Amino acid sequence: MARLQLKDVYKSFNQTDVITGIDLDIEHGEFVVFVGPSGCGKSTLLRMIAGLETISSGELWIGDELCNDVHPGDRGIAMVFQSYALYPHMSVYDNIGFNMRVTGTPREVRDSKIKNAARILQMEHLLERKPSQLSGGQRQRVAIGRAIVREPRVFLFDEPLSNLDAALRVDTRMELAKLHRDLGATMIYVTHDQVEAMTLADKIVVLNGGVVQQVGTPIELYQRPANLFVAGFIGSPKMNFISVEVSDVGQGGLKVKSPDISECEVPAATGNVKAGDRLTLGIRPQELKLEPDGPITGNVTVLERLGSETIVNADLADGKAILAVLEGDRPLDIGSSVKFAFDGSKAVLFDGEGSALLP
Repeated sequence: MARLQLKDVYKSFNQTDVITGIDLDIEHGEFVVFVGPSGCGKSTLLRMIAGLETISSGELWIGDELCNDVHPGDRGIAMVFQSYALYPHMSVYDNIGFNMRVTGTPREVRDSKIKNAARILQMEHLLERKPSQLSGGQRQRVAIGRAIVREPRVFLFDEPLSNLDAALRVDTRMELAKLHRDLGATMIYVTHDQVEAMTLADKIVVLNGGVVQQVGTPIELYQRPANLFVAGFIGSPKMNFISVEVSDVGQGGLKVKSPDISECEVPAATGNVKAGDRLTLGIRPQELKLEPDGPITGNVTVLERLGSETIVNADLADGKAILAVLEGDRPLDIGSSVKFAFDGSKAVLFDGEGSALLP
């Protein structure tokens, strides 16, 4: 296992930058998730670490070794792809041990490593089966087992759960989290699914347009997003954004209002903000509560009753929608007027450039 460092890394295709000046430290034993929308550069970045894409400029260090020009097979990395890439005519045992057999690993060593990987993944009873006799989740475990026997310094996962159905993704996600705890391995995982990122990661790297938007723990990104993009991408359902005007600047925060919201105070870094400035107020749907005197007024347009919670879609006075997640089953009707309150300390204000004014 090893520390991994990216220093001012760029990747260009035909003079088009797809990765732009990334600096990143991944400590030994961390589970780091690259997350972002399709086309943001997360898989390209993973392939650069693996050696499957060249680095246009910058440095990649694994441990104490500069790896820009090191062959992929010599980097001490094992990669698990979205596609299982199993040999259909081979048993699970032979699929896991294929690379060791090709490289001439002694039979006794090979057998010990295969059985140890099968034990870790709880698949000893599957070793004699062929891939066609396995479920999707079991096939993915075989692919992971093939990586484990290589005893890599770093594990790389490229959207490994995207081919599984929803229920199986949850189960396999928990297996991956347990695997990380058991191995204590450095793992880098790519996904577009922010729920996977939030539940698996020690540290999340949010990418957009080849640029790192923010790096932090899941709860840091959820509670203290650096900008509008991160705030809108992390969290489900996504954060509500409402245009507001600054009515007063205090020492520890700002008073804001809009046609949809009566004046309320939000803790913020005041900086160069002055009365009359236009800002964006971000409120998580889970933070909105029904209150008769709440500052936000809307008309209910859609109700989603899920038993444990009620998701309320409401239109504000200017026609923009707002979403609230309320505990339990609420006796609301389509078309009814509702008022919401929120804790200002859990809201976030963003300036005209989209940067968060965090206190």
